[in-house]
Amino acid sequence: MSAPPPAGVYVPVPTFFVSKKAANYNAVAAPIDIETQAAHSLHLAKSGITGLVVLGSTGEAVHLTNKERFDILSGVRKAFDDGGFKDYPIIAGTAAQNIEEVVEQLKSAKEAGAQWGLCLVPGYFAGASTQEGIIQWFTAVADQSPIPVMVYHYPGVSNNVKVVPSTYATLSKHPNIVGCKLSHGDVSYHAQIGANPKIDHTHFHTFTGLGQQLLPVIALGCAGTIDGSAGFFPKSVVRLYNLSVKNQPTDEEVKERRLLQYKVSSVEELVVKYGTVGIKEAISRILGMGDIDGTRLPLCGGIPGGDKEWENWKEIIGDLDAVENSL
Repeated sequence: MSAPPPAGVYVPVPTFFVSKKAANYNAVAAPIDIETQAAHSLHLAKSGITGLVVLGSTGEAVHLTNKERFDILSGVRKAFDDGGFKDYPIIAGTAAQNIEEVVEQLKSAKEAGAQWGLCLVPGYFAGASTQEGIIQWFTAVADQSPIPVMVYHYPGVSNNVKVVPSTYATLSKHPNIVGCKLSHGDVSYHAQIGANPKIDHTHFHTFTGLGQQLLPVIALGCAGTIDGSAGFFPKSVVRLYNLSVKNQPTDEEVKERRLLQYKVSSVEELVVKYGTVGIKEAISRILGMGDIDGTRLPLCGGIPGGDKEWENWKEIIGDLDAVENSL
């Protein structure tokens, strides 16, 4: 049986494109910016983040060529190796629907240095898909993949395709399927997967895609989170995770983790509302990395409302920024 990614906090990193000020900027498809990609990745590793998801939904994987995918993954791996983070966990995302293409991307990801793959549930024919069809699709991918794979369920970007808890229980028995990311707010599903006694949780790790529910889902057996807000407040989300996994916290730790969850959940509303666009704007404004509106078409313009809308989030962001700077 293949091993899952270690428990902890992972960041689904955005893909950085060169600034509008760069000589080689192209408004139709700005070139990728490996230097900023590496700098952001190293910042996260130094801040205590367990690992990265590269080329996920936040990474605009669907906007990239296969060559760009390889260059980003290999560039991040080189940055970690050169920066003293050898064997740092990298999970490579896939969002293709065709099994052969997904397998090719997983083969390329391994060559580039990724240890796991995170495969989006195919949703083009969501209305006609059955649970048995999804099981067969993932089985075919996992049978051929050179690296262990995880099930990525994000209904918001996959036509609201449904994956019921029993499907995860079936897939968890495959020796090369080692976990899942649940990017939705159904805590009952988290419980029915993360706490299911029929699943071997040493082999199959369940991660929430929303740090705003990290504390409760840890109690339900989840292994951690793959969280967008950790891309700009990494130390705060790591602190919340470390407090959440304590079995016998002190009264002060109970108070601290409850308040910290409140602050993380409040900031996470920015991610929920604006997705990749909001995450990129936050990373630019808070960490000074990348353009505020550094996405590829059809995403453009940053968060609607610009500076005026950002002002509406200033108090909430300031509260968590104070925590981040204290850690």
